[in-house]
Amino acid sequence: MSIFNSLNETSSHAVDTGEKLFKKSYEYYRLKIFQQVSVSISMVLKAILIGGLALIGLFFMAIALAFLIGALIANYAAGFVIVGGLFVLLSVILYLTRNMINKSVVQKLSKTFFK
Repeated sequence: MSIFNSLNETSSHAVDTGEKLFKKSYEYYRLKIFQQVSVSISMVLKAILIGGLALIGLFFMAIALAFLIGALIANYAAGFVIVGGLFVLLSVILYLTRNMINKSVVQKLSKTFFK
């Protein structure tokens, strides 16, 4: 009968240990998910704020550059066309290098996400 009691105690202890492991793993992954979500939201918020301000600055600088070029060539419309052409050229260059940009973003985010 003692073997059965010993076996019963051992199996009870194994079940208790398994439950503790499950609870601790659950808590760990819950905290890990919270960390990743907070880092992601923080990153997106910073990108929106900094990007928005940079976009406004770029907008005003483009207008100023268009007026400057227009004044230099005595044709404001041509100045705006030239600045617009520069932005189109930059867009085409970024489009052609989009795979390199994607790769870089994935590498940087994977370092943050899987640490």
